[in-house]
Amino acid sequence: MSQGSVRLQGVVKKHGETTVLHGVDLEIRAGEFFVLLGPSGSGKTTTLRILAGLEAVSGGKVFIDDVDVTGAEPGERDVAMVFQSYALYPHMTVAENIGFPLRMVGMPKEAVAKAVADAAARVSIGHLLQRRPGQLSGGQQQRVALARAIVRQPKLFLLDEPLSNLDAKLRLETRLELKQLQRALGVTTVYVTHDQEEAMTLADRVAVFMDGRIVQVATPREIYSRPAQVAVAGFIGTPPMNLLPATWLANTVVVDGVAHPVGASTPTPREVVLGVRPGELRSGGDGTAARVEYIEEMGDYCIVDLKAGEQRLRMKADGAATVREGDTTHLSFPSPAAHLFDRASGARLN
Repeated sequence: MSQGSVRLQGVVKKHGETTVLHGVDLEIRAGEFFVLLGPSGSGKTTTLRILAGLEAVSGGKVFIDDVDVTGAEPGERDVAMVFQSYALYPHMTVAENIGFPLRMVGMPKEAVAKAVADAAARVSIGHLLQRRPGQLSGGQQQRVALARAIVRQPKLFLLDEPLSNLDAKLRLETRLELKQLQRALGVTTVYVTHDQEEAMTLADRVAVFMDGRIVQVATPREIYSRPAQVAVAGFIGTPPMNLLPATWLANTVVVDGVAHPVGASTPTPREVVLGVRPGELRSGGDGTAARVEYIEEMGDYCIVDLKAGEQRLRMKADGAATVREGDTTHLSFPSPAAHLFDRASGARLN
C-alpha cells in the first residue's frame, strides 16, 4: 500500500510583490483525510497546487514520504488531482477518460480495461462507461473525475473544491460517498474547501488558513470548541460565534456594565473579546439587555437576531421562539461557554 505522508517546511509563495503564503509549516499523516479550510484568497488552493507540483515555491521545502520533491515535476510526485471543473475530455468516452493516465504511461490495453472497470465500480459508474461527459449530470462527471484519479492508485489524492458545482442535496450525498471511498482506499487525501460544514464532516484534521498563514491545525471538534484565534472563532460555526468587546475582571467578564461569570480568572483586568456561540446564549433573567430585531424560523430551530447597544448578536433557540420581534430581553450564557481572546493579538486566553 502506498504511504503518502506530507511535510511542508517554511513554504513561501510570492507573486511579484505580493506574498500569498508566509512560511507555511504543515505535517499530514499517511492515510489521513486532511482539509485545508479558509476564506477565498487565504492561500489554501495555492498550497494544494504546490503539493501537486503545479506551482513552484518561492522558498521552503516540500516532502512526500520524507523525500524532498520541492523541484520535482507533477508527473514525478505520484499524486492525482481532482479540480473543481472536473477537466474531462469531451471527445472521449467515460472509459477513455478514466483510463487516460494509464494509457499515458503505456500500460497494456487489457490491464487498462480491468483497472478502469475496477475504478468505475468503486464510484458506481460502471453502467456509464460508453457515454461521453456531455451526456452526464454534474454528479456523474464528478465521479468520472474521481475514478480517473483513483485508477492510478496514487500516494496522494488532491481535491480542489470538488463539490462546489453540485446542488445542495447532491453535495450531501457525494460528501458521504467521498468519505467512504477515502476510508476504503486508505489513501492520504488533501481537500480544499471554503465550506466549513464540508470540512467538519469530512476531515480527520483541518488546517485553517487566514491571509496566507495557517492559524490552527486540529480536529474539527477541537477547532469548533477551542478556536485558537478570534478570526477562527468568527469563521467557524453556523451562524458564527458572537464576538463582543468586554473587560475580564477576576472570574467575570463585563459586557455593557453587566458582569457574567466565566470559568477562568485573571489577576489583573484585561481588555478582551468575548466569544459566545449562538446556541449557548439564553434569554431571560438579569443578563445584558438586548432588543429582538427579527426572528428567522428554520423549522426545528430558530435564529433570533438581537441588538445589544451597538452590537449585533444572534441566538439559536430550539423549536419556536419564546420572544417576539420588538421585545427587549436579557442575555446570559453558562460560564463554560465563554471564549476569551486577547483584544490586541486575537489569541485565545482561556
